[in-house]
Amino acid sequence: MSSHNESILREPLITGKNITYAKVTDDILLPVENKPNKAWWIGFIVAALGAMLWVVSVGYTFWTGIGAWGLNKTVGWAWDITDFVWWVGIGHAGTLISAVLLLFRQNWRNSINRSAEAMTIFAVICAATYVVAHMGRPWLAYWIFPLPNQFGSLWVNFNSPLVWDAFAISTYFTVSLVFWYCGLLPDIASVRDRATGLKQKIYGVLSFGWNGSVKTWQRFEIVSLILAGISTPLVLSVHTIVSMDFATSVIPGWHTTIFPPYFVAGAIFSGFAMVQTLLLILRKVMNFEDYITMFHIESMNKIIMTTGSIVGIAYLTELFVAWYSGSEYEMYAFANRVAGPYAWAYWAMMTCNVISPQLFWFKKIRTSIPISWILSIVVNIGMWFERFVIIVTSLHRDYLPSSWAMFYPTWTDVGIFVGSIGLFFTLFLLFLRFLPGIAIAEVKLLLKSASLQQKTKLAQEGAFPAEQVEHFANSLDKYDSVTQEDINALKQK
Repeated sequence: MSSHNESILREPLITGKNITYAKVTDDILLPVENKPNKAWWIGFIVAALGAMLWVVSVGYTFWTGIGAWGLNKTVGWAWDITDFVWWVGIGHAGTLISAVLLLFRQNWRNSINRSAEAMTIFAVICAATYVVAHMGRPWLAYWIFPLPNQFGSLWVNFNSPLVWDAFAISTYFTVSLVFWYCGLLPDIASVRDRATGLKQKIYGVLSFGWNGSVKTWQRFEIVSLILAGISTPLVLSVHTIVSMDFATSVIPGWHTTIFPPYFVAGAIFSGFAMVQTLLLILRKVMNFEDYITMFHIESMNKIIMTTGSIVGIAYLTELFVAWYSGSEYEMYAFANRVAGPYAWAYWAMMTCNVISPQLFWFKKIRTSIPISWILSIVVNIGMWFERFVIIVTSLHRDYLPSSWAMFYPTWTDVGIFVGSIGLFFTLFLLFLRFLPGIAIAEVKLLLKSASLQQKTKLAQEGAFPAEQVEHFANSLDKYDSVTQEDINALKQK
């Protein structure tokens, strides 16, 4: 375990009193080892009802065909692809937190990476369901992969970005799943060692024989770094390839080179917003305030603010390029977005994605839990509108005015989308019920260096200058998990 003295100018990543290695394990495994509380059951029942709606809506689609959706000859892509891109984007934050921040040695990821990685996997599962449903013949879904000659002269078109999608997302899902599960192994072993009977046997199988030896830990660290190195390019490549579904076409409003970086920034933007939405509920319901602190919340809000600003610049760049291009079709495509029949969706997007994140420049707002939670939801509403605006407004008025049409969603469109949210939360709540929502082993690494308890002890021993201790004490005012008594203890010698 790391035991170096971290600068007291750094804000603590763990708060609370009398925190020991045993207490960390007890606190994090409490939801796993005990019966779920009332809040979990309420959330699970609501989510399960949503998942049932998804089953009914998808079943109806498979039975009647995709004519059950609001698509028409002009708008061939609409809510389905909108929701697909939205879910893929949400899945980006998990890999960025687990892989990129690990390579950059950002210790504040230790408390939030596990839930973010789980969110990634469940979001990609939800996205994949749209791909299969949109095929119309889901029993032939395997046709998107290169097949042996025994299947006849069937071979995918490697020039199609839709085929690139299949490879990118399946690779992303596989690597994310392996990364997530490898990180779980020491914590599953902790559950195994504390369980009895059948539960012990199940977790024993799931732990893959983890024994906690030095050699095992060395291999664990090496594998984590290798997987982080493999995952990091995927953060950029996956949504870049998704953006090429549009950018490689000749449709006005789609045919632009700005889409890859614009989509990646938007994916990180929406992904962190969803992580914020989930973790603010998680820390309250599971009593994890000492491990998911105000520092984590503020750091994520800063990333949301930064990526939101990048997305805002991309929106303005799109408008400028459309004007500067001199193409009447491009100019009309964007004029139609701004002032056409779907202008309400465009301005909802601009309000949610450009204006709302700028509120995080104010410290009072980015350290307010209720406002942070509301804004994180607003951001993901805005990102859904972004995908809707890009897809529907670019298609509903094309080169031929006689083919112009409006898109109106059916109950099946709405049911699949709302149901996919229910499916996502059902999977996430089941994950919290049976597996640790925070990485126990990684939080323990911070206990002797980045915890308030350790910094208080060193401050009382006179290890830091008085002015630094005073600065540190003042920074704790924003922490909802720190009392005035804790702050006063810092100044005692």
